[in-house]
Amino acid sequence: MSGSANDVFDLIVIGGGVNGTGVARDAACRGAKVLLLEKGDLASGTSSKSTKLVHGGLRYLEYYEFGLVREALGERETLWNIAPHIIRPMRFILPVTKNMRPRWMLRAGLFLYDHIGGKGSLKKTRSIDMRKHPAGAPLEGQYRHGFEYSDGWVDDARLVVLNAIDAAERGARIRTRTPVTAARREGDLWHVEAGVENFTARALVNAGGPGADDLARLVGENPAYGIRRVRGSHIVVPKLFDHACAYILQQPDTRICFAIPWEDDFTLIGTTDADHPGSLDDVEASEDEIRYLCDAANRYFQQDVTPDDVVHTYAGVRALVDDGSGRPEAASRGYELAMSAAGRGAPILGIYGGKITSYRHVAQDAVEKLAARLPLLKGKGWTATTPLPGGDIDKHAQPYLFEVLGEDYPFLSAEDVVRIGRAYGTRAVDWLDDAKSWSDLGRAFGAGLSEAEVTYLQTREWAQTAEDILWRRSKLGLHMSDAEQAALREYLGA
Repeated sequence: MSGSANDVFDLIVIGGGVNGTGVARDAACRGAKVLLLEKGDLASGTSSKSTKLVHGGLRYLEYYEFGLVREALGERETLWNIAPHIIRPMRFILPVTKNMRPRWMLRAGLFLYDHIGGKGSLKKTRSIDMRKHPAGAPLEGQYRHGFEYSDGWVDDARLVVLNAIDAAERGARIRTRTPVTAARREGDLWHVEAGVENFTARALVNAGGPGADDLARLVGENPAYGIRRVRGSHIVVPKLFDHACAYILQQPDTRICFAIPWEDDFTLIGTTDADHPGSLDDVEASEDEIRYLCDAANRYFQQDVTPDDVVHTYAGVRALVDDGSGRPEAASRGYELAMSAAGRGAPILGIYGGKITSYRHVAQDAVEKLAARLPLLKGKGWTATTPLPGGDIDKHAQPYLFEVLGEDYPFLSAEDVVRIGRAYGTRAVDWLDDAKSWSDLGRAFGAGLSEAEVTYLQTREWAQTAEDILWRRSKLGLHMSDAEQAALREYLGA
């Protein structure tokens, strides 16, 4: 539906990644009439292509990014509180490696990491003997000492979708697959063209991520900051270990890689840091990056990994503020907010840089900066204490949630209960409803995906394609056969 002359939005947010949906959620609850426009699916870019971590960024201490790490560690705790179904603590194993960072340096960095973010509720670092710790068993024999510390895991794409759901329930309109083609100021209003549709707003937010500079130019603005586009690639292989810890692995070039237990049967390995000069619509892991990640794992694990073992890859382009750093991994993960000058008419605020862990804080800062130009934005920040949809449980209550789901829906397997509980939290009942058996949920597509769930994702979560469902709303693409995936595509097409 096109906007009319009388249908003026207070705020149009361009970009349906984590920053854009975070701004839409925050602003909608403060009374703004919000429209979010996304050219593809929610989280179809960088926000679904991360390493799936809510973390402070241990390695950023090496670049003296103390403020960034402190903020991110605080946000790690906040996000765990408001979304305990999609976020959970994870213990990380850091083996001590000869000819790399010395043991004393690692211990000092981890001590700072434990304390710089204030008093948190995650377990602190401890030294471990790799020969006695379960995490040492899959490693080569030369790794005798290490450290175990805490960070958080997140379902990144669902984090985006939950912010969009909450924004919509608070009055925002969410439009996916609606690319902005032009925008112009006329006095105190923006007129935005999205294909054949036209919308009007009192302010714009540029949440274009790695395309923020291109989007600024599209709407007639000069980018306030240069964007350095850095590609991070990941590979998925059959699981390399059977315990619940992840690994952080130092590499000879001073980078680090993570090896993370994923989807029960797999190990996720990433990431790389490579400048990305190409199109943002065609981002894939290169052969060199795949080989690099295999070699990174092979330096540590007894079980060798080759490119032939890789069952899935993905790559995302991070939007880093170009600070002139020589190496991509040294570029700051901080963010900048740029507001157009007051004398130029209707404002536009651009979000440059940032990381998924800090998105809520970025969104709050953005809305509060906009409030100086849009007095209708009422109230102070509220998102730090309000649960995301399905997250209205205590952060330690995931096991209890699983227990309740299992009792209420005894036909679900233990694996189904965990997947559904972690994805939907208390809102699983919105589509499980009063089902007494799998047949009550309609057609079965495989890997525990039912017609009832697909319908819910279409009607409540803006999913339209099999890729939306299998790789963003869930990761069931890893568990379904080609024939099962083809049947889902045929169903959605029909």
